Amino acid sequence: MLIIPVKDGENIDRALKRYKRKFDRTKTMKNLRNRKQFNKPSVLNRAQNIKAQYVQKLRTAEEQA
Repeated sequence: MLIIPVKDGENIDRALKRYKRKFDRTKTMKNLRNRKQFNKPSVLNRAQNIKAQYVQKLRTAEEQA
């Protein structure tokens, strides 16, 4: 649960903005969406490997240029 202390005389819009920023940083929605359905570990590993290959390809292209 997120707790946002609101100071005396603080604008509610500002407190909401802090709440939204904190909510995004905790990755709560991302975790909820990931837990909505089960993904096999092999599928997760494959996606991770594909991403690593892509990043490696970008880095080697950057080094050569």
